Amino acid sequence: MASSRSGSKPSYRCTECGWTAVKWVGRCGECQAWGTVVEHGAPTAVRTGAVAPARPAVPIAEVDAQTARARPTGVGEFDRVLGGGIVPGAVVLMAGEPGIGKSTLALDVAARAAREGASVLYVSGEESAAQVKLRAERVGALADTLYLASETDLGTVLGQIEQADPALVVVDSVQTIASADVDGAPGNVGQVREVASALIQAAKRRGTAAVLIGHVTKDGSIAGPRVLEHLVDVVVQFEGERHSRLRLVRAVKNRFGPTDEVGCFDLGDSGIVGLPDPSGLFLTSRDRPVPGTCVTVTLEGRRPLVAELQALVSEASAGSPRRTTSGLDASRLAMVLAVLGQRAGVPLARHDCYAATVGGVRLGEPAADLALSLALTSALLDLALPVGTIAVGEVGLAGDLRPVTGLPRRLAEAARIGFTEAVVPTGSLAEGQPPAGMRVHEVPTLADAVALVVSAAQASTDRRAPSLLD
Repeated sequence: MASSRSGSKPSYRCTECGWTAVKWVGRCGECQAWGTVVEHGAPTAVRTGAVAPARPAVPIAEVDAQTARARPTGVGEFDRVLGGGIVPGAVVLMAGEPGIGKSTLALDVAARAAREGASVLYVSGEESAAQVKLRAERVGALADTLYLASETDLGTVLGQIEQADPALVVVDSVQTIASADVDGAPGNVGQVREVASALIQAAKRRGTAAVLIGHVTKDGSIAGPRVLEHLVDVVVQFEGERHSRLRLVRAVKNRFGPTDEVGCFDLGDSGIVGLPDPSGLFLTSRDRPVPGTCVTVTLEGRRPLVAELQALVSEASAGSPRRTTSGLDASRLAMVLAVLGQRAGVPLARHDCYAATVGGVRLGEPAADLALSLALTSALLDLALPVGTIAVGEVGLAGDLRPVTGLPRRLAEAARIGFTEAVVPTGSLAEGQPPAGMRVHEVPTLADAVALVVSAAQASTDRRAPSLLD
């Protein structure tokens, strides 16, 4: 149990969250991190007395909330994630892998705010002011009241904020700024904690909105102490494949809005552009149906996205069949293959199976199980599924199909794009009706879904497919 005593005995502190203890332990008692508790020095007993408040407490009904209203940034998809815009005095931590578009989006937000008449300060610790200007010219982010500063010293950065008195300040990145009062190189735990605390304090005191850009570790988590995420008001995470133009921005933490919204962006040579209707990016345009493809509808937050899954099945050339995925969970593919073989009679145990998504989208929810199963079956039989068909449902180990959340929204989005047939688990439409122009087939098991779709595919062609039981 954390405590403090007077005397010469040293204390121990967690480098991640600041938790203290009188003796060394291998695991932090607060954040549960291993190997982060180190010797800190002799603790001293501190007793804080009561101080007369400068401003007395007031009834909540008399508090003026107008100053805390969110102000739009001008980037619609970013405002969607933030819950309407940036609140004055709020601190937003934007994290993501290198080259994913954090700086480009932050520069676009800064330029749009400056064009609205606000004074904006962009502090870069990684690039010179001339380099930032070249990027601003390329993406069209120039504005008269957008000020650039290339600084890595915390004291100088705070001085720039005092002098410019901006309505919005962008720090790129928080790991490159260092304080002369803290030992260690920029980016270590102590430096990041001190820099973030000072910037947050300055933003709260002046009512200045702040956007802090942060690095991530190799496993995708935000670099630095965990307390950094607790200090800021909003944490947004960039996601996307390096070789894809699609970028997803989702709120991991948001004190002023929802955390189930996702913003979609297209990152190109001319900058980053919001995509209010990104479903078309995840579909392949073709004149005729192709075997091994099936379309599903996934929910990213509260937003339905129509996505296409592709599968390729071939005879295994070696003793152990290969299982390769792109945009899908490999363990989910293995489970679907096992259920297909054991419960639906689709023999794939001796085949190499490759599964991927279109457009770089990543499907992690179980609602894509049914579409993946039908795509694999279509690839094995070399039989294209009927045009205009989608499949949404979770596959159980017993071969049953389970309803998924948000099905009315999924079906409405598919109908809007032009899909006319849907295969869903039994009981999915108990609380609503299908969209106009869409025919919904409710099936109880995976075997029934496979039989239904294969029968419809055979009827739409002039040839017979091999029997699933052969």
